[in-house]
Amino acid sequence: MAFDEALMEAVRGGGPPTVRFYRWAPACLSLGRNQPAAGRYDLAAIAKAGVDVVRRPTGGRAVLHDRELTYSVVMPEGLLGSARAAYAAINAALAAGLRRLGAEVDLQPASATRAPAPSLAPCFREPAEGEVVAGGRKLIGSAQYSQGGVTLQHGSLLFSDDQRAVQALLLEPTAPDEAPAVLSSLLRPLPPWGALTSALVAGMAEVIGARFDTGAASPAEVV
Repeated sequence: MAFDEALMEAVRGGGPPTVRFYRWAPACLSLGRNQPAAGRYDLAAIAKAGVDVVRRPTGGRAVLHDRELTYSVVMPEGLLGSARAAYAAINAALAAGLRRLGAEVDLQPASATRAPAPSLAPCFREPAEGEVVAGGRKLIGSAQYSQGGVTLQHGSLLFSDDQRAVQALLLEPTAPDEAPAVLSSLLRPLPPWGALTSALVAGMAEVIGARFDTGAASPAEVV
């Protein structure tokens, strides 16, 4: 999360738009920017599970980052149009990348319901308009945040069904939700990390029309 914020600062200083794919070790529970947390989570249970906790700069609900891929896109605000247009374009690009690997995915259509308010519910309980879904269930949960002329959008692509474990970390656990969609049920075997990220980059190039160069983190971003 700190690295994503460092990338925002780099783009704000004139750096290029950046797409990043990463994994987590150890597993980590990330909480949305405005999600209630104090007195809601069982700190002993979190420590026993060996799970880190972090607050995201973006909104949304809790995500357990473990068996998944996290992506982030950092760019000047307005580069892909309005916030809604950028959100739609990035999700369409992710879907295009997964289809290259043979995954049958769609984008959640518009509905009359409002976006879910910050709460203790897991992020993958229900898909929002424009998110990547499989069989009507959320496969990639995404969130977006803009500050100082720079937009960050990042999200989680699930490999396995572990999001219902989030509810077990609450002081007052709730009944498990319906299982979200997971990539391991769409692609068997799961593609290697390199093949997966290459396909997602190709989807970005296809939908957004951008050319991508591989780069390393700058000393300022690492600090």
